[in-house]
Amino acid sequence: MPTLVPVPALAEDTQSVLAGVPDEYRHYFNRRPPVPYTKRHWEFPGQARSMPLVRSFLDTCAAAREGDYRYLFTLLGTELATNALRHSRSGEEGQTFVLKVTRAANGLTLVCRDNGRPTRSLPDGGGLLSAEVPTGDRLTAESGRGLALVDSFATAWGDNGHPSIRKVWFHLAYDMTGSSWPAA
Repeated sequence: MPTLVPVPALAEDTQSVLAGVPDEYRHYFNRRPPVPYTKRHWEFPGQARSMPLVRSFLDTCAAAREGDYRYLFTLLGTELATNALRHSRSGEEGQTFVLKVTRAANGLTLVCRDNGRPTRSLPDGGGLLSAEVPTGDRLTAESGRGLALVDSFATAWGDNGHPSIRKVWFHLAYDMTGSSWPAA
């Protein structure tokens, strides 16, 4: 069983990001079991300083679950958000990305919507994403592990295949069926 690192508390420097959250939505980020919900979403600024707030949002959405589930859901969601910042226009000045969590009887589904391919992208025509890492073991590579982690640890995942507004999603069953996490 892998050693789990707790999700860090919301740091002081993140308080400026939280300051933009209206009081009636602050419970989205408090890391306590949430009030009952079916769907919850938030639009995040496309800046690296948003990542602690992203982790708090994801951790709060999964707060009613056991530790491994909560950790894994937050890890995989953070990977999708990081990809939105690094590989789409969402990481450019003034841009945003959206995380939407849907709670069902069998698990949580996260959709990350970004603002599509940046102009600096290779002209590959868009299309579906791949979890392949070019060289070496896909889970121990220095970079490019995000989708490989999602592919390995999520119950199911995919994307909409549209390069202009990309939606990448994963589902994580509460019993982690289909995930290689319990065997890791």
